Amino acid sequence: MTAPDVVTGAYGGSVTVACQYDRQFSDYTKYWCKGQIYELCEILVKSPRRRPKNRSSIADDKEAGVFTVTMTSLRESDTDKYWCVIARSGRNVYAGVKLCVSHTVTTTITTTTTILEPDEISWWATLRWILFVLMLCCLVSTHIAVWRITAAGK
Repeated sequence: MTAPDVVTGAYGGSVTVACQYDRQFSDYTKYWCKGQIYELCEILVKSPRRRPKNRSSIADDKEAGVFTVTMTSLRESDTDKYWCVIARSGRNVYAGVKLCVSHTVTTTITTTTTILEPDEISWWATLRWILFVLMLCCLVSTHIAVWRITAAGK
């Protein structure tokens, strides 16, 4: 049995884990369980059934010798150790997978284009010029005041 050591899924998203097995185990029950210790893990989903109310589902491709587990609506509490397991008499076959839930931020940028009418354009252009002239007058009057204060002090 082989499975990835670590998988990462985005918070709120989903993750799919492929558990590869030897085809001699194709007719055995497969399951996906959660817990740090395999012997104490909680079974989340089991083949051949799917649990429609659960956030985990399992699909077994017996021809390819792989079963895939999909977990949806990932939460922070889903970060844990999981196990791909084939149930058989004697000792089960299993492989551990660590799931990390990432808090990556997806940003959507929306741009809005405002089309100004010709009357609005001329009004804004006029206002800009008025503000420019007022700022220039403030600058000039400040320089004159500084010059007069400096000249009076000499």
